[in-house]
Amino acid sequence: MAGACSSSIVSQSSRAPSSIPTISLPFTSKLRNNNTNNYNSKQYSITNNPHHRLFQSKLPPSSTPVSAAQAQQTINPATSTPTWSEFASKISGEWDGFGADFTTEGKPIELPEYVVPEAYREWEVKVFDWQTQCPTLAHPQDLLLTYKTIKLLPTVGCEADAATRYSIDERVVGGLDNNVSAFAYQSGGSYAAVWPVVDNGQHKQLELEHCLINPRDKESRMRIIQVVRVANTGIELQSIRVFCEQWYGPFRNGDQLGGCAIRDSAFASTTALKASEVVGVWQGPSSISTFDSSQNVLIQELVDDKVRKTVRDEHNLILLPKQLWCSLEGHKGGETWCEVGWLFDHGCVVTSRCIFSSDVKLKEILVTHETAISGE
Repeated sequence: MAGACSSSIVSQSSRAPSSIPTISLPFTSKLRNNNTNNYNSKQYSITNNPHHRLFQSKLPPSSTPVSAAQAQQTINPATSTPTWSEFASKISGEWDGFGADFTTEGKPIELPEYVVPEAYREWEVKVFDWQTQCPTLAHPQDLLLTYKTIKLLPTVGCEADAATRYSIDERVVGGLDNNVSAFAYQSGGSYAAVWPVVDNGQHKQLELEHCLINPRDKESRMRIIQVVRVANTGIELQSIRVFCEQWYGPFRNGDQLGGCAIRDSAFASTTALKASEVVGVWQGPSSISTFDSSQNVLIQELVDDKVRKTVRDEHNLILLPKQLWCSLEGHKGGETWCEVGWLFDHGCVVTSRCIFSSDVKLKEILVTHETAISGE
């Protein structure tokens, strides 16, 4: 019966809005230098350690250059909305967990051999998962958000104190340092983002990031990233990246490792979702953001829309662990739908979809809570 999933949703979050610290502008992402007690923007302690490898993000500034005045109008209004303030309180904090990369067939990709401890290689143990941190901070009064995805080198046993950062990927939404080309958010903490990636000096790739909060546990989420190549003739899926994360406390800029306290475990090589669990007729309320390149409004709230019915078959479904799937398929009018979904309970899914026009321009972002309809 439609709506059955949403009617039984219970938030298990014990977080209070007051747990989100106050920050001062300018809003820049900083990482503590382990050798000092000072914060130094853009200066990472790992540059002083030959055993650390720093990932140099290939993200350029927003694909649509804006002046300071334009930024004030299009991505940093004078006052935020109540929805953004609530979103900021839900998204901010330390999100720790595991991450893995997958092929376009949904097969997990092994970590590079040089990062795997020798003991694992001797035991012929394959390692697919990174332990990850994602310190996130959103300003409740301004449309400003920053987060870092930090990958930790694999360790043997529980060696949280010895954890070493392998890479840091920093993302900024809003303000003059903005590097997102579209961002849509919900008050509960879910969002979708389109990140342009530089390829030989041109924007030939996009990362479509879908962050889905578990409707029944606000401290549990999935981030699924579809890496796509963009051409005049359409969009092609290149790879998939998945992060399974849980909230571990207020924002600390990644200073405290989850270590052995992490409530989840490596997942990349676990059983994938069964197609039979998500094919069929589904229906539920959706929220939508509409993007118009002429307006240059990069950050938008996902607003309530109509109830939508979806007929889902196995065609184009890429089945992933953790009850996840994704797809990329063409539709009438030359549109391309880039979708991810999470079966968080039997007969209950939450989906996120980026819809591109025939000329490969983002048209809409949709988030839908669906219930399976039996007998159809």
